[in-house]
Amino acid sequence: MVKKMIGTSVLAASLVVSGATVASAQAKPTLGPYGYGAVKLGMSAKKARATGALVLKFPGGGGCSGWDLKKFRSPKNQVGVWISPRLGVAAIYARKNMRTPEGIKVGSTFAQLKAAYPGVKKNFYGMYTARVPGNKKALYTFGVEKGKVIEFGIMLKNQDCFG
Repeated sequence: MVKKMIGTSVLAASLVVSGATVASAQAKPTLGPYGYGAVKLGMSAKKARATGALVLKFPGGGGCSGWDLKKFRSPKNQVGVWISPRLGVAAIYARKNMRTPEGIKVGSTFAQLKAAYPGVKKNFYGMYTARVPGNKKALYTFGVEKGKVIEFGIMLKNQDCFG
């Protein structure tokens, strides 16, 4: 009887611990394959605003406008989201603790980046780009210094807000 109770207690404890691990893994903010949370690539400015997840940082004046995710504010001279008047949400940049569905985050090594995205290539601007699994219309961009990811984002391949 005592052995059965101990076994049941150990099983229950392991289920609680594994359940907490799954819950914390699911709680990590994920960027991709279509955007971040309710903010999706290609979504119109009106629909993106209606999510309640964005804060206007600077109006576009007919061009692209700069926004931040409410939960993840960017430094003064940066924006977290670009919205094109023609294409809608054109790019979303990762902020603290965000990761791709494949597990890449700021601080990941270049070896981890290559393992997650075997086709990653350096572009004209010195950034690394990779196809987004599950979204043919998007790319990931990664800034890498000293063998580590220092920044990343997801964007429409045909975005018209920058370079």
